[in-house]
Amino acid sequence: MTQTTHPAFDDRDGLIWFDGELIDWRDANVHLLTHALHYASSVFEGERMYAGNIFKLTEHSERLVGSANTLGFDIPWSVADIDAACIETCKANNIIDGYIRPIAWRGSEMMGVSAQTSKIHLAIATWEWPSYFSPEARMKGIRLKTAPWKRPSPETEPVHAKAAGLYMICTLSKHAVESEGYDDALMLDWRGQIAEATGANIFIVMGDGKLHTPTPDCFLDGITRRTVIDLARARGIEVIERVIMPDELANATEVFLTGTAAEVTPVGEIDENHFTPGDICKMMMEDYDKAVGKVT
Repeated sequence: MTQTTHPAFDDRDGLIWFDGELIDWRDANVHLLTHALHYASSVFEGERMYAGNIFKLTEHSERLVGSANTLGFDIPWSVADIDAACIETCKANNIIDGYIRPIAWRGSEMMGVSAQTSKIHLAIATWEWPSYFSPEARMKGIRLKTAPWKRPSPETEPVHAKAAGLYMICTLSKHAVESEGYDDALMLDWRGQIAEATGANIFIVMGDGKLHTPTPDCFLDGITRRTVIDLARARGIEVIERVIMPDELANATEVFLTGTAAEVTPVGEIDENHFTPGDICKMMMEDYDKAVGKVT
């Protein structure tokens, strides 16, 4: 795996955009009693810059603002302001190909479940970051195992927000399967239907040659997911969004994940099911790389 790099993320050279100004990386701190740390009242985005351009930047900024609204707070900067701040931070850190992490959260003015008067903060960090999965794993197809946790019902969590609290079950699930040698976990939803991986959407090629993907009714309809659907349809590939049950994996010929971090990553194994990355996987990888302007 390649997502953990050195030095540690709290001890780096560079600048972070913090509440409207660029400050030294090591000074970008919050108080111990910040509401977000105790009650997960924060939302974030993950974006990639390719050859000096942030892919679908405005869509990400719009989603950040929407996620905050879902959690009941307004970010005190406009979408255009957030776009500009992301670009400014990349320039300040000389990032040409890298990862951008905007995050908004409730501060430390109130301690308790209610935080009506807490100040809303916004920060943006960016760094060079290689592929989420190692090149070797990506080319042969990564290994997944079904997660011990499930995606919750929309009646129990704000499932369409990119909210920090929703990722704890992903961390628990990923840790559980990594300890057994797997690369990632397949998340089912509370009904037992296939949902996604821990940080990426999933696509499945069935024996009919069509591309199937779960309906995003309890998880994020990813920006990369939508991009890949458009790319597939431009190729004349039929894309079907529907309920997919785990036992259908036995009839799958190709499987891949999509996400800003994962990009398009073939899957070679899910539990006892094995797949070989084929023409559709390769096409989507190549088309996505072209769409984002990736230099290979």
